[in-house]
Amino acid sequence: MPDAQTSFTRNIPQSIERDLDRAKAVDAVFLFKVNGEGGGVWTVNMKDAPGVSEGDFGNAECTIELSTDDWKAMTEKPGSAMQFFMQGRIKVTGNALLATKLQSVIG
Repeated sequence: MPDAQTSFTRNIPQSIERDLDRAKAVDAVFLFKVNGEGGGVWTVNMKDAPGVSEGDFGNAECTIELSTDDWKAMTEKPGSAMQFFMQGRIKVTGNALLATKLQSVIG
């Protein structure tokens, strides 16, 4: 189970690069705030310039906030994301429907 640092610096960028058209089809910019040891803040652009950048660039349409432990659990079992959301362990602000498109690219 990858930690957030590995996911956002290696795994997710590789997934986006493997299929740029699929990433662009998501047509949104996301901000991830992963709290705890090994966490961080990343902007994931799946719109005009697909890729991952460290930090908040202020242009996110959907913000997803969770703990490092929940990130690890979610990457191990992607289906748990909705359960975590319903339990309040994942906070989504902005256009929450966009979050449902993420799994096709980074799942």
